[in-house]
Amino acid sequence: MAKISFADKIKKLFGFHKKIDTEFFEELTDALIEGDIGAKTAFEMIDKLEKLCKEKNIDDRDEILSLLGKELRPFVKSVSLEPVAGKVNVYLVLGVNGVGKTTSVAKMAKYYNDASFANTIMAASDTFRAAAIDQLQIHGERLGIRVVSHQDGADPSAVVFDAAESVASKGGGLVLADTAGRLHNKENLVRELQKIDRVASQKASEGCYKKILVIDCTTGQNALRQAEVFHEAVGVDAVVMTKYDSAAKGGIAISVGKELGLPVAFVCTGEGYKDIQIFNPDKYINEFLGLE
Repeated sequence: MAKISFADKIKKLFGFHKKIDTEFFEELTDALIEGDIGAKTAFEMIDKLEKLCKEKNIDDRDEILSLLGKELRPFVKSVSLEPVAGKVNVYLVLGVNGVGKTTSVAKMAKYYNDASFANTIMAASDTFRAAAIDQLQIHGERLGIRVVSHQDGADPSAVVFDAAESVASKGGGLVLADTAGRLHNKENLVRELQKIDRVASQKASEGCYKKILVIDCTTGQNALRQAEVFHEAVGVDAVVMTKYDSAAKGGIAISVGKELGLPVAFVCTGEGYKDIQIFNPDKYINEFLGLE
């Protein structure tokens, strides 16, 4: 059964409540919490919104939602990831298994390749799963983009090292490294990522190393918990949101922005290689609230 979006819940709420009263604001708070915004944030936002609406006698739907959008907007952060020409750029792509991490690596590779960023390489650093290596190699063949890989079970940091060396030997470029994401074995995962992190930071040119976390929009607060784990382990610079095309356009960008200060770089809106877009915070807020 498809999850109802926050925007759809808002439409029903305004349709059901002809009067903008305390009960309406209580249900709006519940909708925000179900929309993947933390309870504390939801209560704070709606308490402020209710007072403002009462003071100014506001009962128009669009005006109420516009005010809510203004309250939420500061928490939604974005960042532009632009590799530097002539330098060794390393983007370490993080995330748990199943969020679309490997496919996101391929989409980003195509995005930068299409933007005429020379010498883009994908590194198969999830050596724990042979399927992940095979999948990235298939993407590489389809896209005509080189993949650096070692055998199944090899040291993942060695794959990043070799990919960065290859880029450096050609006068610069971009390494997009796929990594393991088996959170059920958290301690081993964290140690492994910290080792890759050290190697990547040493091999990348100054200011050209980024750690990018892929999260699934439909997983709600689980995505926030994942972000906390990876951010604590190695420090995350940017987020990519997958399954953004689903009915459940949750408030995860708001949650990771408010709770962890993390900006979003890209949203993925489908299965195709071109289904990746630069994140637009204003568009996101408008879509989340159903103002578009």
